[in-house]
Amino acid sequence: MTEKATIIVHSGDMDKVYSALIIANGSLSMGLDASLYFTFWGLERLKKGGLEKGPLSKMHFLGLGKWMINKRMKKANVVSLERLLSDFKELGGKIIACDMTMEIMGVKKEDLREDLIDEYGAVGTYVQEARESKITLFI
Repeated sequence: MTEKATIIVHSGDMDKVYSALIIANGSLSMGLDASLYFTFWGLERLKKGGLEKGPLSKMHFLGLGKWMINKRMKKANVVSLERLLSDFKELGGKIIACDMTMEIMGVKKEDLREDLIDEYGAVGTYVQEARESKITLFI
């Protein structure tokens, strides 16, 4: 049985989504299976056109902080969230969208980038993923 990493993506903050995707891609590249369970504000990033819209978790400064961080990341050759997400899927990563959150927040499947989502599930889906995982994180 392959070892697995499961990450709850609860936050929609840009830096936290970056962290989740970097860790998930690192896990895949090291031979682990990886699942990302998007819920609450993290689920907002799976909306069509929503991936890059998250604020910074700190030092947002009405958008100036995000602009500065993006500029520094570009200078350091850090790839975009879109590229990280694409790489994650190409490497075999699994994306789960929380259907309970969808109901609570009024999100419909057609609002989301369905081509990225492997499964819709609630807490039982996450618990099963976590039960099979060597690494679990909440971001």
